[in-house]
Amino acid sequence: MSAALVAGLLAGYGIAMPVGAVAAYLVALSARTSWRVGAGAALGVATADGLYALISVIGGAALAPALQSITLPLRWASALVLLALACRSAVTTMAHHRMRRVGAGADPDAPSPGRAYLRLLGITMTNPITVLYFAAFVLAGQGRAVSGQWGAEVFVLAAFAASASWQLLLAGGGTLLGRALTGSLGRLLTSLVSSAVITGFAVHLLVSGA
Repeated sequence: MSAALVAGLLAGYGIAMPVGAVAAYLVALSARTSWRVGAGAALGVATADGLYALISVIGGAALAPALQSITLPLRWASALVLLALACRSAVTTMAHHRMRRVGAGADPDAPSPGRAYLRLLGITMTNPITVLYFAAFVLAGQGRAVSGQWGAEVFVLAAFAASASWQLLLAGGGTLLGRALTGSLGRLLTSLVSSAVITGFAVHLLVSGA
């Protein structure tokens, strides 16, 4: 069981810690909204990682060949979702910036924690890198660690916990960043930089999948 715990933690942190489009969006969302919204989004990402960890354990050796046929559609779907997200974030943030300059109220793109959870869950579930990562992790020598009694359950829960802890850390950092950038201009620049980073990752997905 301890081997499954270590394997799950390594898998969870391994997929969560590299900075990507989802991390950039999570930080920017937390910066312009609140800790509760950021935490909801963070748990959405972690839930997707946990689900893919579960799929990879259940699928076993049959999973990798099946994934090869859907990798390209997943890559294109992920890139399109990221591009739409980047455009929406930039447009709504600029609109909010103009509204604040004339004294208007709330952020028009501020989701509830539940909506943020579902949004980031969907975005992460379309990321082909996540499912391929977990499949490769289980197939490349980690199968023995998750094969014993409760091994698969411990592996999945550990992967979820590791991802959740890292994503919540990012959300907390975004909240602190938002408090530091109290001016509307600072929040605007943060959102635009985030949108540019997300667009870059989306273009990379399209180019590498061509």
